[in-house]
Amino acid sequence: MCGIVQLLLRNVGWGPAVAVSVAPVALLYQATLTPSKIELLQAWVPHQPWLGEADATTVEAVGAYRFDDPDGEVGMETHLLRTADGQILQVPVTYRGSPVAGADSSLIATMQHSVLGERWVYDACSDPVYVRALATAVLSGGTQAELDVVTDAGLERRQATTRVSGSGSDHSAIPPIASVSHSSAGTMTFIRALHLELTLVRAIDSDGESSVRGGPQRLVGTWPGHDAPALLALARIT
Repeated sequence: MCGIVQLLLRNVGWGPAVAVSVAPVALLYQATLTPSKIELLQAWVPHQPWLGEADATTVEAVGAYRFDDPDGEVGMETHLLRTADGQILQVPVTYRGSPVAGADSSLIATMQHSVLGERWVYDACSDPVYVRALATAVLSGGTQAELDVVTDAGLERRQATTRVSGSGSDHSAIPPIASVSHSSAGTMTFIRALHLELTLVRAIDSDGESSVRGGPQRLVGTWPGHDAPALLALARIT
């Protein structure tokens, strides 16, 4: 089924690991996506091992935030979804303009973008560009990207409604990332990339910042209807 007008970050290919800025501006397009992003996620999320006790027979979007790849190689978007029983799930994905060799197990689906053509949508936890962006946000005190939308009249700034911030210092050095591995236990996904360890909270404790250990640095966020910062991720350099 064809989605109504949606927005998708630009993306063209896998490319090498790059230094990703985390606050600046992500470029988006007004486009029709087939299937829509929520349709894609509704089909994929219920089968994931990190759901815990959440009832994901239905999911609805409550927010999303993006990181920016300044090279325009990879689109990065983290979706916040509400399940049938009210649990908030965190689902980061990357959008690419061609398939990634050897990454079939991380492929969620393909979609047609009316401006950019066919897109390959991956679980972002396996993507070095996303992992670098997440680590940079957590360890360097970064935030979500602001949003510029391409229109016939030029670029228009769109206000971000989901906001995240890292607890680290802007002087933190982020190690290079060439490859990543990840696994899930309970409602957490654990990501390793050489000297980096990250924990992604899949089922968010929306009552506030969780006591989950493993940082010390953390990423917290708010979304529409939820103004109390909630823990989203942890990171440390080993």
